[in-house]
Order: sequence, then structure tokens, then C-alpha cells
Amino acid sequence: MSEYRPIEERRRDWDEVERPLAASACRERAQSCMACGLPFCHGLGCPLANPIPETNAAVAAGDDALAYDLLAQSDPFPEFTSRVCPALCEGACTRGMDGGAPVDIRALERHISDAAWAAGRVRPVPPARRNGRRVAVVGSGPAGLAAAARLNRAGVEVTVYERDRAPGGLLRYGIPDFKLDKRLIDRRIALLEAEGVRFVCGAEIGRDIAPEWLAKRHDAVLWAVGAGVPRDLPIPGRGLAGIAFALDFLTGQNRVLAGELPEAPISAKGRRVVVIGGGDTGSDCVGTAIRQGAVSVTQIEILPRPPEARSPSTPWPRWPWRLRTSSSHEEGCERLWSVESLAFEGEGRVAGVRVRDVAWSLSPLGRPLSQRPVEGTARTIPADLVLLAMGFTGVPEGLLAVLPRQERPLLRAETADSPHVACGDCVTGPSLVVRALADARRAADALLARLGLQG
Repeated sequence: MSEYRPIEERRRDWDEVERPLAASACRERAQSCMACGLPFCHGLGCPLANPIPETNAAVAAGDDALAYDLLAQSDPFPEFTSRVCPALCEGACTRGMDGGAPVDIRALERHISDAAWAAGRVRPVPPARRNGRRVAVVGSGPAGLAAAARLNRAGVEVTVYERDRAPGGLLRYGIPDFKLDKRLIDRRIALLEAEGVRFVCGAEIGRDIAPEWLAKRHDAVLWAVGAGVPRDLPIPGRGLAGIAFALDFLTGQNRVLAGELPEAPISAKGRRVVVIGGGDTGSDCVGTAIRQGAVSVTQIEILPRPPEARSPSTPWPRWPWRLRTSSSHEEGCERLWSVESLAFEGEGRVAGVRVRDVAWSLSPLGRPLSQRPVEGTARTIPADLVLLAMGFTGVPEGLLAVLPRQERPLLRAETADSPHVACGDCVTGPSLVVRALADARRAADALLARLGLQG
């Protein structure tokens, strides 16, 4: 399991909460992987198909250099994935077949990556020659960066366009600093620039630059803009002040830490915070609100409380449905399950959330199927700030309007006879960083084939 800094220490700063494992501990934990005869971790578990048994074997043998060489063949940014991935690989680890603890694959990946950077083994590798092809990548989140890196390595001249002041997308502006130190992003961007990738920031395609302009000056335009339209909660009182989308809250704090803003536009300081939504984004809001000085933080979720152990509905090697407690939850948060939001209360500014309990009917294996309200449970949770963290629905309608032949909330991966292609969350829907990286690899390879090139 991940090891964290003491709660009272980390609550007072924005530094990464996880502590790296000592090299000796990594070798010991990697050794526990060597008895496995059925490595589902890298096939079924990892969207990138990282060679986990091989990298762990190298760590167990004390050969961190070999471990990084193996890992970097499939994972373009292990310094990111080892910090923000939920570790699907660990859910498929054979040590978890009978409820045991899986190998600490993500912690080992961080060790491999950090050791490589510290030893100076991660160096720019510019292409040996350029092939005269030019591609514009729109968006510099994980998918955009991964596609740009792969295309550039193949000799394509790549320019990445980003609407924000600095590259990184949600890695920089969505994920809190206490989970991902932004200096790691700066370091990777500097390496990509040294390899020949060009970045143009502060330029929004469709507003500052026309897609047609990009298409005329490039052989293809690869869209990697994510699916950042948040899911709203249109219940009575939604127009009250003090109700905000989670990403707006998180982005504001990240901009403050980056020196882009003098203070957070949305602050939890001195407020009673209610986070609606029980996923990772909601957890990030919890940790951020605590560090900003919230009086209290309550997180509510309409789904039932997951079981403490792996549910029979998700047998090994599937990703287990079970209760997960993040580092932010440990820092001080009340979590409520099977709670439905009915209305926001207050005059001018929100003062509370009217809720009631719901009862779930479950499948024979314990999976939630349908819900019904529980009479007599309506009550109000006091709140001065409500953060909506219920996921995302797709790409902005304005973007769909400026691109040819886009007819749904997400973009098509490719449209015949069009220079525009897409990858990542804007194609697949909101997902994980590792899945965005895997889709970027697919899209880059397909685009290279379309241009008559090899990766």
C-alpha cells in the first residue's frame, strides 16, 4: 500500500502526500511478484500493457536502469501515472485472488521513474531526421502530450496548441499539487521541447485560431481536448451563490499555487463544505477544502456504501468494487452514502442542501440496481459552499460546432476525407489517465499509417 506523510503535517501544505519507498523496500516488494505464474496485471489490468513482471524482476535484482528502459517502452510518462493512476494492475494482481494484498505496483513504478530521473537517465531523444510532415495537436493534457511525443519520435513536426497559460491540461490545472507536483510536468515539457515539440499556449482553437487555418498549414490536426463539460445538478436553488463545479474550484487553487492568481476565486476558508459526488474528483475537492481552511467537509454520494472487501459482483481479475478511502478522506471528512440531493436552500447564497436517504435494491451478487426514497428521512445539511463533483458529459457544444461532421457529445476518432482526428477523453468519454495515454498511442499510430509513415 502507498505510504503517506503524517496527516497533521500534510494538511498544512500542498506538497505531495505520498512518501517514496526506500530502495530496499522496493526490492523486497518487487520480489513478492516473482512467484506469480499468471500475470494478469499487464494484460487485462494495465491499459498500456506495461511489462510489469519484467520491470518488477529488474527492481528485485537491483537493476533500476533496466526497469526504466522496460517501462518506458509502453508508458510515455511513468512519473505521472505512478502518482495519479488508481492502479488497475493491482486489482488484477494474482495475490488478490483470495482477498490478499496485491503487489505495490504503482509504488514500484514511482521508484523506477524517480530513480531514472535522479540518475540522469531520462534524456531528450530527438528524431534522427524529419520527414516533412506536420501535425497540430490541440490540447496538452495526457493524451495530447503522449500523441505529440509519439509523432515527434517518428520525425513529424509537431506543434501543440493549448488554451491555458502552460501545458499539462488536467494534469496541471485539475489534479491537486498534493497528488502531482507540477514541477514534474515542467520537467517533462522541457524534455519534449528539447526533442523538438513546439508549444503554443494561450491560444484557443475556434476562438483565437480557426480550425481551418490549422488544417491548411498541417497535414493533420489531432484533437485531444478532453471531455470537461461537468454534469450539473438542476434542482431547486441551483442559482444560489456558493454552488460551484468541482473543476472550477480545483483549477482556481492550482492557479494560485502556480502564481497565476493572487487568491483562489472559490475558497473554502471558514466555510462548511458539502461535496456532491463520491469519485476521485470529489476526493480531490475534500483535500483541497481542508487545506484552504474549511470548517467542515461532508461528501455525499447517491450510491450505496461499497463493501469493505472485493464484491462478488467483480471477481478477480476484474477491477474490484469495494470501499476506497483516499488520503484526503483520512484528513477529515464525513462521508454519507445512499443520499439524494433534493434542493439547495438559502437566500442569495446557499446555506444548506436538502437531502433524503434512498434504499437500493441489489443484485444477487450485491451490485446496486435501482433506488427508492426512504420516507421520513428528509433533512438539511448545513453548507456555505457546495461543490458539484458528479463527473463529466462530453466536449463543449461550441467545439462541436466548429469541427466538421461532429454530431454527438464526443468527437469521432476519425472522419473520412477530413484532416481532423481525435483521441483521449474527447473520443472515449471521461476516463483514466492511463486509458487516455493508451488511446493517444492508438491515434498516433493510426495517423502515422495514414501519412504513410512508421512509428
